[in-house]
Amino acid sequence: MDNLVVMKFGGSSLADNQKIEQAVQKVKSFLEQKKRAVVIVSAQGNKTDELIKEAQELDKQLNTRELDMLLSTGEQISCAKFTMALQKLGYKAISLTGWQAGILTSSDYTKAKIQDIYPIRILEELKNNQVIVIAGFQGIDKKQNITTLGRDGSDTTAVAITAALGQKECYIFTDIDGVYNKDPHKYLEAKKIENLSYEEMEELVRKGAKVLHDRSIKIAKKYQIKIIVASTIEEKEGSIIS
Repeated sequence: MDNLVVMKFGGSSLADNQKIEQAVQKVKSFLEQKKRAVVIVSAQGNKTDELIKEAQELDKQLNTRELDMLLSTGEQISCAKFTMALQKLGYKAISLTGWQAGILTSSDYTKAKIQDIYPIRILEELKNNQVIVIAGFQGIDKKQNITTLGRDGSDTTAVAITAALGQKECYIFTDIDGVYNKDPHKYLEAKKIENLSYEEMEELVRKGAKVLHDRSIKIAKKYQIKIIVASTIEEKEGSIIS
């Protein structure tokens, strides 16, 4: 599909309404280049942790099905807000939950795996010239139960949707401008790695790097999707995983 950009924004880039409006400016920069956009969003800031804490206050022995029902709302909140911010700028935009976007998963609550994606609704809305904003981290199983993909699962949503739409690039926008050999928030000597192989990225994740969800790299490797990790705010060159 020509001129289509798939991009994902992490929770730190969406932590409050001001940051959402900043992230929307990144989408605007692509739209001004006559691109079409599919945007995947995480929950805002620490929203997922807050929801887990609230649930544990009710019951320490959490029912995982109900926990997934609860946790999926975090992404839906940021999804709707992001869409409203786009509409405020005059763009046609629509928000979709994971299941509305056609994401079918296993029934492993809190750690479900994507089994297939049926992007019928996504393709319909693209024909209507909509910017599509999809709630990451979630899907639906064969029994119509809401499921979540595990922490940082929105990365996997983004790469899987990229594959389902036949695209070869996926942008992951975050609060840092790429992949570093150490956490740049903690180590001044941390160095950015401009180009990495899938194997090198998998090794960094195994060593504890929180840049990408491990399953997103496996999907990217399988379908030969280039992942570009870049800053939501800064215009610096990001890191390319390919």
